[in-house]
Amino acid sequence: MDLMTLIGIVLAFVALLVGSILKGAGLKGLLGGAAFMIVIVGTLASVMVQHPRPVLMRAAKLGKWLFKPPHIDPATEIARIVEWSRIARKDGLMGLEARLDEVDDAFVKKGLQLLVDGGEPESIRNVLEIEVETAEEHDTAAAKVFEAMGIYAPTLGIVGAVLGLMAVMGNLADPSKLGPGIAAAFTATIYGIASANLFFLPFGNKLKMLVKEQAKFRAMMIEGLVSIAQGDNPRNIETRLQGYFVQAPGKDAGKGKGK
Repeated sequence: MDLMTLIGIVLAFVALLVGSILKGAGLKGLLGGAAFMIVIVGTLASVMVQHPRPVLMRAAKLGKWLFKPPHIDPATEIARIVEWSRIARKDGLMGLEARLDEVDDAFVKKGLQLLVDGGEPESIRNVLEIEVETAEEHDTAAAKVFEAMGIYAPTLGIVGAVLGLMAVMGNLADPSKLGPGIAAAFTATIYGIASANLFFLPFGNKLKMLVKEQAKFRAMMIEGLVSIAQGDNPRNIETRLQGYFVQAPGKDAGKGKGK
């Protein structure tokens, strides 16, 4: 569970609710069925028009990464690559066949299978790099769905505000309805700007960052597998792979650097 995402969402709602109370609008000022329909439902409609179904389906799956991102442990994977390189130098590439069942990651398992099958280093690199580039392209397109929502929501908020003001203008003969009507009109603007800047745009940027981290991790694994195929020294392989995450934040990167 990514606590930073959870804490951020909670703080976003706290900021809206407490801010509304402190400004005197009250919680009632944030409630608006019409604003929700125009901004939120309208935003969903816009991205459905813009993106094909496979991209939207991938975006829905990728959204889970916000709370449970892919587990990346560079230190552990580097240690495993080094162990494989020692086995290959001692028993040959066929000695790695017994390790296939130990690998859960489909991408790494595919690379190890290519290695066991005696693939040429450049052939292994080309096959795996194409898969990484394709996956990164698809995942980035999915992450941009959230960015698109962050672009459409504020504009639709303005549309909702204009529609609300049109309704107010129709009631100019009744001054008692002007104040509540104008307040309700601007609720849509709040929905649009707040949802974009507190949720949609941050979600999209975070997902793009996670996609890049995943691609960097896979690039490291490719380098390790190709190095084994080339018969490089295990110590040299370890030193080279540690460079991929030497500046990465977090506990795992620290372990990789000090190893």
